[in-house]
Amino acid sequence: MTRLPTPVWKFAVSGLAILLLIAGAGVFILDKIAEDDAVGNAREIAALAAHGAVEPNLTDDVLKGDPAALARLDRIVKTRVLRGSDVRVKLWTGDGRIVYSDEPRLIGRTFPLTPAARATLQAGSEHAGVADLSKPENQFDRDKGKLLEVYVGMRTPDGRPMLFELYRDYSSVSSEARDAWWTFGLVAFAGLAILWLIQMPLAAGMALQLRKGQEEREQLLVRAIDASDAERRRIAGDLHDGVVQDLAGLSFSLSAAADRATQRGAVESSEILDRAAASARRAVRQMRSLLVDIYPPNLHTIGLESALRDLLSPLQAQGVQSRLEVAPDLKLAPATERLLFVTAREAIRNVARHADANEASVRVSTDGELVELTVDDDGRGFPAGEVLARGPNGHLGLALLTDLAQRAGGRLEVASEQGAGTRVTLGVPSA
Repeated sequence: MTRLPTPVWKFAVSGLAILLLIAGAGVFILDKIAEDDAVGNAREIAALAAHGAVEPNLTDDVLKGDPAALARLDRIVKTRVLRGSDVRVKLWTGDGRIVYSDEPRLIGRTFPLTPAARATLQAGSEHAGVADLSKPENQFDRDKGKLLEVYVGMRTPDGRPMLFELYRDYSSVSSEARDAWWTFGLVAFAGLAILWLIQMPLAAGMALQLRKGQEEREQLLVRAIDASDAERRRIAGDLHDGVVQDLAGLSFSLSAAADRATQRGAVESSEILDRAAASARRAVRQMRSLLVDIYPPNLHTIGLESALRDLLSPLQAQGVQSRLEVAPDLKLAPATERLLFVTAREAIRNVARHADANEASVRVSTDGELVELTVDDDGRGFPAGEVLARGPNGHLGLALLTDLAQRAGGRLEVASEQGAGTRVTLGVPSA
């Protein structure tokens, strides 16, 4: 089974967190919207009851408190209005007198109208809010729990303003809000969840493709390095078997000729031949240093320390003081040893070509699990952050080595500033 990359899990967790955050905010918002809609429905129901059932039966006898008229209105209210969640009806005059209520103990009593009730009475509109059961006019409703009170302004047949008040059990409002929430909220959240689920395989597929592309790129890099090493090996072999051997033979021949010239007493010719032989030997040393630079020696034959020492030889020829420290009894996997050598070779080349340094050092240390290579110089340095940020466009060798280090489970760090030298550090598992 293919293991999903870490970025996919991060995407999944972040996406789920965002989904839960949206869900939490949505619950609050939708609950508020649904509750407002339920209150609006309660206002509409109260308006229908006021204008459809009570207002047509609002006679002068009701206003005068006639028992027969009140009994007739009471039957209409209890059969056509007080159904389900509606628990109380009050009918007010403009001066705060209750001319009718299904609670007969309130009929004929006067209470001050609230500002909202008075504004509704004057405007002939509707208003809804949570009832304050601590008020005297609500003394008979305190055992009914939380109530929603709805005011509706209306008029008597002769045009006098009246106020219709309907009390509704607030649990019905909450229930209606929950129904609306389940209807719309679950659809929205289910859509978000489905979108998240759809994105997961897409994100996983893209991540796997990126990882596959990265692996293919790394394989190409390794093949490119292998091909480069093969070509270097071929060139080094041709030079060693051809030019180097010819120069070595020439130096021996010149030395022999110089000896014969000395025996004949041709001092001047002998000196010229000695200088030519010395030049040939110097050319041989330079060629051998070049061969080491072109293609590394067999690390398993001569060891990492000797191979690194050969790498430092060209620096010494340039007058750069070099120092090498390698941990004793260092045992490394062949691939790790080769990565250390390739990294050191690239760093030392940069010192030779660009650093204009006076001193350089190479150090290899280990704690048993991690081996670390450090190449330091006191040269001119360079803006490492800017160069490395450009990736392969900035410094191809460092970019390749960074990829190889990551592939080996390690890291490559380059610290440098203008005029402050350069430090290249490679840390990889020793096994």
